[in-house]
Amino acid sequence: MGQEVSTDSELRERIAQLEAENDALRQEPADRPVPPAATRRTGRWRPFVAVILIVLGCLLAPVAVITGWAKATLTDTDQFVATYAPLARNPAVQAYVVDEAMTAINANVDVDQLTSEAIDGIKGLGVPPRAGAALDLLKGPAANGLQNLMRDGVNAFVTSDAFAATWERALRISHTQLLATLSNDPQALVAAQQDGTIGIQLGPIVADIKQALIDRGISVASRIPAVDRTIPIAQSDDIPTIQLGYRGVVAAGSWLPWVALILIAVGVLVARRRARTLLWAALGFSLAMAVLLLGFATGRAVLLTTLPPALVPGDVTTLLYDTATSPMDDTATVALVLGLVVAVVGWFAGPFTAPRRLRGLYRDGVGQLRDAAERRGVTTGKVGSWFYAQRKVLQTLVGLGAATALVLLRPLSIGEIITTLVVTVLVLIVLSIVERPPVADLVTAAGDESPSDNPTVPLPALTEARSDPASTDPGAPVSKRNP
Repeated sequence: MGQEVSTDSELRERIAQLEAENDALRQEPADRPVPPAATRRTGRWRPFVAVILIVLGCLLAPVAVITGWAKATLTDTDQFVATYAPLARNPAVQAYVVDEAMTAINANVDVDQLTSEAIDGIKGLGVPPRAGAALDLLKGPAANGLQNLMRDGVNAFVTSDAFAATWERALRISHTQLLATLSNDPQALVAAQQDGTIGIQLGPIVADIKQALIDRGISVASRIPAVDRTIPIAQSDDIPTIQLGYRGVVAAGSWLPWVALILIAVGVLVARRRARTLLWAALGFSLAMAVLLLGFATGRAVLLTTLPPALVPGDVTTLLYDTATSPMDDTATVALVLGLVVAVVGWFAGPFTAPRRLRGLYRDGVGQLRDAAERRGVTTGKVGSWFYAQRKVLQTLVGLGAATALVLLRPLSIGEIITTLVVTVLVLIVLSIVERPPVADLVTAAGDESPSDNPTVPLPALTEARSDPASTDPGAPVSKRNP
């Protein structure tokens, strides 16, 4: 009997000692070092590795956006045509094509000479001197009239639906030549241009314009020969560098986006404080996308200053640049918003003071709602208890479902991101309302708002001590401290 009393007394003293140590641990700063020296030594490498991986992932993210677009557009003729085909309906592009077509026609057909020869032929038939002088005066107006007649015919064709098909065919021919140039094919026509201009072949367009003019009764159009001219959409003096970059894009365009995401994810998993690391990684990712968007805006300004207006008008240059960068711009914007959403979610779920208080208020509100429902006889019973027991698994499944939806919804939009976030939050709210925690867990949750960075010492269960016969023995001495 004496041995049992001694054991019970020692147990109570040990419990009191553990409670004092637990209170002391809770009062320590959140960023205190881990006490065991062995733990410090074995985990010292984790923060450095996490930082390196996340920084590499954030630096590769903008490159991944560009290479992913280039892989999809520059190497795929159908995608290239789908990107630039809508330009055929744009008035600025149509006006530019009309000017380029007329320049090509005038370079190959001397309208002034044709009209002069025609009038001289009439004079050779024998006309009075005054009539001959009048015909000479008509050479200039006749040439201008023929020029206007041809321009009207070209403009009518370019603004018609038939031009869209011609434009698409020209795009396919140009893209084939572009791929041949980038692949360093010696048969590529674009590579023969000494100024490094890469653009859309004007030959097929002029050929269809020629036929349209003939169909309108402008017989002089039959003199228009085959035209070898390009409507430039880009210019570079260093074709070999572009060819090298093209080969790099083909090699890295498919897997580089996944590499960037995997590096960031592994960096978060390796870190000690994953919630804080996730927050900073998401903000770094968003910053990288913001820098990329700024780069697109800067590139537009640089292009307008470097590409001479004599080569391409400024409005057409802007339109071509925006058409090329619009998919990348949209992707970067969506990625920026996604990074900010992840940062907000990571902050709210993290061990920070403000979100912990918000979560506590939310739990109190749900608890009051659950108590009010149970007082009215509404309860989830065993189903709610099962949901509570499996809450971690269910929350993980909801998170994985949201991540899977974001991966499958491609191309992703800002609306889809917000919708996925709202649906995920609503599902988690419904799960928390359906849960039915035991009374003991409710009491524990009320004081469980300590930061996750401050571990507590687990206390021994008191049920065993209280069930000990010695604890109910009237003759056993009782400690002055009541555990």
